[in-house]
Amino acid sequence: MRIVIGSDHRGYLMKRKLLAFAQQHYVGIEIFDAGCAEKEIVDYPLIAKKVTFQISDADKVMGILICGSGIGMSIAANRYKNIRAALCSSKEYARTSRMHNNANVLVLGADFLTFDEAKSILNMFMETDFSDESRHSNRITML
Repeated sequence: MRIVIGSDHRGYLMKRKLLAFAQQHYVGIEIFDAGCAEKEIVDYPLIAKKVTFQISDADKVMGILICGSGIGMSIAANRYKNIRAALCSSKEYARTSRMHNNANVLVLGADFLTFDEAKSILNMFMETDFSDESRHSNRITML
């Protein structure tokens, strides 16, 4: 299993905290920081592209994207093949996005979440499996 995490400048501090948390909490999982490397202004579509290209044709790779609202990253990521990016503002959204939609990219809005909320959402996202019921699988195939 591998996690690829990226943020723009508004999500940078949240990304640094989540990256440190993930490295300690998800032992045995490779975690790759796809940028940004500092708080300097960066265009979120470039980071979304960098993260999604490492996920789109790979099994057992999950992504995390963080910007101010999460909306821009979500829109940018979902433009790429085989990406199912879900903007999650609660544990329930994270659970449902994995269970019903087989989301492979978690998107977070750093301006609207505390670090503790973001950790809780990330844990739920990582711990929830796709239900693989035929109705859910059929809908994903339609995408």
